[in-house]
Amino acid sequence: MSGTPDEPDFSGLEGGEEQAAEDTVQEVVNWYNAQIITQRRAPVPDEERIEELKAGREAALADQAQLATADPEEAERIAAIYAARLNALRGS
Repeated sequence: MSGTPDEPDFSGLEGGEEQAAEDTVQEVVNWYNAQIITQRRAPVPDEERIEELKAGREAALADQAQLATADPEEAERIAAIYAARLNALRGS
């Protein structure tokens, strides 16, 4: 899974997969939080967009909670998924 630009390589970090995954998921949660705040501060907040953002944030928080019991391979998979998601969110 490592070696491509969109997927970080955590293979050299012993035990680092879980922390790297948690950090990456937290960055996605932070992105959602910032977008929600921006929408709420808009002159005319888009309530539908706010609900979409909140749903995305809740899904990320649920995945983050799963990391507590994830094995290193699962943590690396989650980190790769969220690294790609963060890149996509920042590009949108």
